[in-house]
This record gives sequence, C-alpha cells and structure tokens, in this order.
Amino acid sequence: MNDTTRRESKPSQNMARISSRTDSTGNPVKNRLLLAIPEAEFDLMRPHLQPVSLHQRFILHETGEKVLFAYFLNEGLSSSIILMNDGRSVEISVTGREGLVGTPLTVGLTRGPYRAIMQIAGSALKIEPEALQAVLAEAPELSWLLRRYVLLNGLQIAQIAACNRLHGLEERLARWLLMCQDRVDLPVLPITHEFLSQMLGTGRPSVSLAAGILEQAGLIENLRGNVRITNREGLEKFSCECYAVIQRISARAGASADTP
Repeated sequence: MNDTTRRESKPSQNMARISSRTDSTGNPVKNRLLLAIPEAEFDLMRPHLQPVSLHQRFILHETGEKVLFAYFLNEGLSSSIILMNDGRSVEISVTGREGLVGTPLTVGLTRGPYRAIMQIAGSALKIEPEALQAVLAEAPELSWLLRRYVLLNGLQIAQIAACNRLHGLEERLARWLLMCQDRVDLPVLPITHEFLSQMLGTGRPSVSLAAGILEQAGLIENLRGNVRITNREGLEKFSCECYAVIQRISARAGASADTP
C-alpha cells in the first residue's frame, strides 16, 4: 500500500472504526493509532492489549529505567519530562489519544531518556514489549504509522524546545493549555499551578502571575486546582506561533482535535 492509498482510505475507515472497534473487555477503543490500522492488524493486537486505568501523576516509565509497557492512550494526557540533576524539570511533549507512550519500544530500545507521567487521569491499552515487536513484524500498516508518529513527535519536541527558549511565559502557558485541551476535550483542566510550573520549567509564583494575566484578559478562569478556558479563540490569538506549528504537525499525525 503506497502513501497516497493510505491518505485516501483513512477518513472513511476511521469513521466506521470509531463506532465499532472495542478492546477485549468490550469497551470502545478511542486511540487514533489503533483506529487507523486495518481490521486484520487490530485482530493481531487485540489479544495483547491490556485495559488499564491511569491516575494523575502515575509514572508510565522513568528516566533511564526499563520501559515495561507501551501505552495506547484512550483518555487522559501524558507528559514526557526531562529531569535535571538539580531537581528541575521541563516538559518536552504531550500525548493523548492520538498517540503512544513508550516510543523507544517501537524501534527496539528498552530504555527511555525521559520520564513519562500522567498529567490528567485517563485510561489506556498497554502492551508488553515482546508482544509489540511480534505484532509489528506482521503488521506493516501499524509499523508505518508508528514510524511516522515517532518522527512527527520528534518535530513537536523540537518546536517546544524552541518555544521554551524564545517565547514569554504567558505565551507558552497559552500554548500549553490549548495543546492540553485539544487532547482531552475538557472545558475544565484539572491542573494546578504547581504542576504547571514543573511542566513549563519555571517557578510557581511566575506561573501564577502568568495565569493571572490570562485571566485578566478574559481568556481563562483560575479555579482551585483547575483551569477553565473561557475564550478559546482569544487564547489562540494570544498564544505564540508555536501552537499553530504544532497543530500542523499534529494534523499530519492524526492528532488534531478535528481528526475523526
């Protein structure tokens, strides 16, 4: 199957699969990578996919340690975080139902250079490394999709790195909130300022000040332990250019909010 055939076949296939594809327990599959593969390849995956609930702050894999599972998220939001020796941290990418956590396993690596942690509680279908490798050997479409996803995720990481270095905190916060809402479709994001400070690599007082500026502009509402986006269009205009760039990257990976 060539790339043109893939692009032409995906939309109609995805629409049908969203309403019919289920895991081994009968629950709907919402992960877009799993919805995009042919039925025969999903049938290969299905016996190995283990449903799991993931609470907030759950660590999916730790820096330098063995990656025990790959996670196809159905709901919730995960962050990939770089940790420094002095305890500081910064987020380098986010993953929702569009993607996979544990990407090193897709290329045969067993350890990851970063921490993957759940920002927003959700659910996933997890698979052991050996099972994933066995399926990939017989599933060319899934293999292609995962290679593509890893490449595009790398582009997201590069854009976020540039954003963290070159743009102001208020713009970065706006970009982050938009990316978060795109992946979880929640009007109120269960995120504290303390957690935001860890994701954005800055102090909590600075994050609270930036959030206050966005609130005064009528873009968000700061609640106790939560943030509500009150003016989505205005927040997009306030955000730096990086949000639009990441949206274009995400659309290619099937990760945008408008993707079926």
